[in-house]
Amino acid sequence: MREEIAVVPTTEAEVYVEDVGPKEAPALLVLHGGPGGSSYPYRAAWEEELADYRVIYLDQRGGGRSPQLPLEPRYFTIDALVDDIEAVRAWLAIDRWQLIGHGFGALPALEYARRFPELTPAVVALGPWINYPRLAAAIWRTAFGDVGQPPENPTTAVEEVFATHGAKSVFDRMSFPTDHGRAQQEWLSDSLPLAGAEGIESVFRVNGLWELDYAPYLLEYPTEVEVIAGEKDATSYPEQAELLADLTAGELQVVPLAGHYPWVDEPEAFFRAFFAALDSHSS
Repeated sequence: MREEIAVVPTTEAEVYVEDVGPKEAPALLVLHGGPGGSSYPYRAAWEEELADYRVIYLDQRGGGRSPQLPLEPRYFTIDALVDDIEAVRAWLAIDRWQLIGHGFGALPALEYARRFPELTPAVVALGPWINYPRLAAAIWRTAFGDVGQPPENPTTAVEEVFATHGAKSVFDRMSFPTDHGRAQQEWLSDSLPLAGAEGIESVFRVNGLWELDYAPYLLEYPTEVEVIAGEKDATSYPEQAELLADLTAGELQVVPLAGHYPWVDEPEAFFRAFFAALDSHSS
């Protein structure tokens, strides 16, 4: 299989990119979750299934295998991530591509397509996060149960959770319906040290990520949106996934018994939904 690896210069940053598969095939860009994650586990899980596509695996700025950046707020904004995406497209000379955004990655995917609809026939949002105050409240309730109400300020809510329970333990409870699925996803990610993932999340927090409700930007949205969510994904389904599908008139496909990583929990059902979403817009 063709593989080209590059560190692509962007505005005030460089990003790690793997360009895999036939150059003449429909192009896909994979935007990982996080913030501060990596595309490594996505390629490990998807490469064989996506052999007929040209797939661009991007490690977003400062995270994964991309060069580290100073943890300063100006480097870590949604606009900066969108600018990086466009720099990668121009570097690779791709005319049009579909964007696949998972969790947090759905946010830069949707904003890129809103700014560049002529370059983006569709966005496939997997377990998307678009309303961060609602997500913060769900995280708080997972951690503390029915004892009281979450703080009004969503940043305060997540900081309380992270300080007392830790981010990973709460997200694991919300994301994985089984211990087997959690262990499988950890195995996929195990060999990759994430460069400063917690620091990157904290800088996005300083920039007001948890106060962001992206819903107003989805009104009269110019690009087709396909949404896929796991039935047991408490970070996204039903609230976030249904909201995105409703606002964009997009199709929502729910993968039964799956969590935030449905390709791990229920791979056959996930890939049926995934290919249906991709093929409806590929040319």
